[in-house]
Amino acid sequence: MQRCLVTGADRGLGLAFVTQLLERGAHVLACCRDPAHADVLAALQSAHGERLVIHALDVADPRAIEALPQAAARHLQRIDLLINNAGVLVSGERFGNVKAESLAMSFAVNASAPLLITQALAPLLARGNKPRVLCISTQLASIAQASSFRTLSYAMSKAALNMAVKRLAAELSPRGIVVLTAHPGWVKTAMGGKGATLAPADSARALLDLIEHAGIDDSGKFLAYDGAPLPW
Repeated sequence: MQRCLVTGADRGLGLAFVTQLLERGAHVLACCRDPAHADVLAALQSAHGERLVIHALDVADPRAIEALPQAAARHLQRIDLLINNAGVLVSGERFGNVKAESLAMSFAVNASAPLLITQALAPLLARGNKPRVLCISTQLASIAQASSFRTLSYAMSKAALNMAVKRLAAELSPRGIVVLTAHPGWVKTAMGGKGATLAPADSARALLDLIEHAGIDDSGKFLAYDGAPLPW
């Protein structure tokens, strides 16, 4: 996994992915919405030079996704690992206050974008060394485990992401590309909140080990960061 692309790379889990991939010697295209305010990424770029390129990407903008393969080809030549990490969670949702715009935004960022990005980058993944795609989902996307109405836009859109991963696996596995969807744990990020129990570095390390050791037979699975299978 020496040529890698990460979305939502400027903070939280995405930043932890970038940091650890650089520590493993990889070249990384770090995508985020506003590079001008990605101070930690900029510091990493100063430390690692040409092995890290920061790229402006609004995953909710289809035109930005259409332009992504050109930037990825220029900086990486191929893709060994794509991490669809960018996500959005609308806090405080309860029955009676769910808004149409929250649902639309959540589906655009959490479900549509990973599918469209993977589709756009498939030719570069096909050139990769044991290529693989990791989509960051959530245990809240499990329909079998659903028991409350909270964070509905997030849970629904991530369940849609899981469906996209199953379909992507069916399409890409014959090409040798492994696609997984994974729950990162309750991570100490802005999204995870103050009560979270898992450090971003620990979650990222476990997820990288998980995707690195996944085989074609694992493609399309929904797993926790520790490798435990999750019910759909």
